[in-house]
Amino acid sequence: MKRVTGLGGVFLKCKDKPAMLAWYIKHLGISMQDWGAVFEPKVFIEEHPGGSQVFSFFEEKTEYFNPSNSSFMVNFTVADLDTLLPQLKSEGVNVLDKTDSSEFGKFGWVIDPEGNKIELWEPPH
Repeated sequence: MKRVTGLGGVFLKCKDKPAMLAWYIKHLGISMQDWGAVFEPKVFIEEHPGGSQVFSFFEEKTEYFNPSNSSFMVNFTVADLDTLLPQLKSEGVNVLDKTDSSEFGKFGWVIDPEGNKIELWEPPH
């Protein structure tokens, strides 16, 4: 019997749902409705051949989520991190100065209006 077969969604509590929806639509370009958004695995595979979706745990004392105090971090794939980060900064988004590049791709981070750290990942080509 198969049990878990994939990631079904990420759900966040927030203080101001309309403001959070507006921020994610404006700055991250996620096509969202009041109930949320759907990312289709088929599209992900087409845009990122060999890519993957990850579910993982971090030690409680990790500093990887800093400066956020949240107990979670969401990772979104992006097409062109080097172009996106300066654009977000020009829009007033809290873009963290640090970026990372490795065999796993390019990574950058932003902080949403409620202090959650969001990881932006450009998978390797």
